[in-house]
Amino acid sequence: MASALEDPTLERHFKGHRDTITSVDFNPNMKQLASGSMDSCLMVWNFKPQMRAYRFVGHKDAVLSVHFSPSGHLVASASRDKTVRLWIPSVKGESTVFKAHTATVRNVEFSSDGQHLLTCSDDKTIKVWTVHRQRFQFSLNQHANWVRCAKWSPDGRLIVSGSDDKSVKLWDRTSKECIHTFFEHGGFVHNVAFHPSGTCIAAGGTDSTVKVWDIRMNKLLQHYQAHTAAVNSLSFHPSGNYLITASNDSTLKILDLLEGRLFYTLHGHQGPATAVAFSRTGEHFASGGADEQVMVWKTNFDKIDYNEVLQSHRARSQVQAPPHIHDIHPRSPMHRQAVNTGAPEVNPQGEIRDMGAQTPGVTNLGPALFTQSQTSGANGTGASDYGLHDLGVTSADMERRNLHRRQQPEAMSLDESRGPTTVPLEVKEMPPALSKTLENIVGQLDVLTQTVNILEQRLTMTENKLREVLDNQQKITLQVRPTE
Repeated sequence: MASALEDPTLERHFKGHRDTITSVDFNPNMKQLASGSMDSCLMVWNFKPQMRAYRFVGHKDAVLSVHFSPSGHLVASASRDKTVRLWIPSVKGESTVFKAHTATVRNVEFSSDGQHLLTCSDDKTIKVWTVHRQRFQFSLNQHANWVRCAKWSPDGRLIVSGSDDKSVKLWDRTSKECIHTFFEHGGFVHNVAFHPSGTCIAAGGTDSTVKVWDIRMNKLLQHYQAHTAAVNSLSFHPSGNYLITASNDSTLKILDLLEGRLFYTLHGHQGPATAVAFSRTGEHFASGGADEQVMVWKTNFDKIDYNEVLQSHRARSQVQAPPHIHDIHPRSPMHRQAVNTGAPEVNPQGEIRDMGAQTPGVTNLGPALFTQSQTSGANGTGASDYGLHDLGVTSADMERRNLHRRQQPEAMSLDESRGPTTVPLEVKEMPPALSKTLENIVGQLDVLTQTVNILEQRLTMTENKLREVLDNQQKITLQVRPTE
């Protein structure tokens, strides 16, 4: 058994969402944590004590994915309302929105250089966009059911996706082709991730298992049966030595990839654990659940000498440890990790350390709200001055903000005790008739897009059939000629 000093500890928990947490991500500067929820809101939690949290309101349906840009200046959110929003994680609450798909957008992720966005959707497609002006680049279309998750490789050359068609696909970004499909999953694939080395991928889903593949040999390396219910989320430690998972069985599991065994079981959430992510340094990880709580944990175990960890593992089991994940040979289906592995369990309930700070106050922000502080140089919150104009946004929303500034000769005060004051951007609303007409036009465009997709699929099927007929005709010709 590892010593208590090595165990992960729960450092802080945040309450503010009104429904199940769907996604969590750390700002690379480790000053903020973003979370998405079924309550249609994006929350940005500030780690600085007593600093208010920001609730960003703009999506019209559940927020299913959030991700910070590498610089930390932007946070992207994907929603069931078919849109993706780019937010500036500051008290101003500025955002730009674009219609990304024709159905629910399940996942969004920035590329490692921060120049591109990757999205996937229930419309069965994966799309790549530029961050600047949100220009569409290309689409990947070979999944036969909802695409639940899509992630970049560390170098940005590959894309991995998981779908309700029970497959995991590997794509080449340059050729835009699927270079391999893994069919080993027995259920829907909820989440996928690239190993930090870029040589392996992991996936988890409704069959309660976690699988790790070597993409150089396209072979299954490890197969974990650590959970007793669907796996909702997973994340690699930056060192590549650990993988953390969140499941409907209400637990978080930390898997030791070097030894190929369960390392820790963490009990913290009441009900399903739905989201988990390591920080960029690996010193912390965050989790979210159906209990509407976001928890921040200190990793701890990654700080000690790993030789000590290996010794403690060997003390628990006499099974010889496999080599490093980079060199592990393909394993047979018999090499599976059972649920009962003797791994230590951590249950922080009743022992939550709150770092001397209560649940922070929440400031509501959104595209229809505007906040202005007494000082024009800085907003007093340490927020970045990175603006949406740097993205090339030329939306009417920015124009309305500037108009509103001109119409307000006196700056609104920022009361420290109450948080920022917010006022509507505009008094006029869009006429109902015009709004309904625009909605009908958008609906018709969606139908047309879906029709074109169906026609493309049918055309592809027809081409394949025609190719088969021509091949058969050629075979028959070759068979008939010798008899003549």
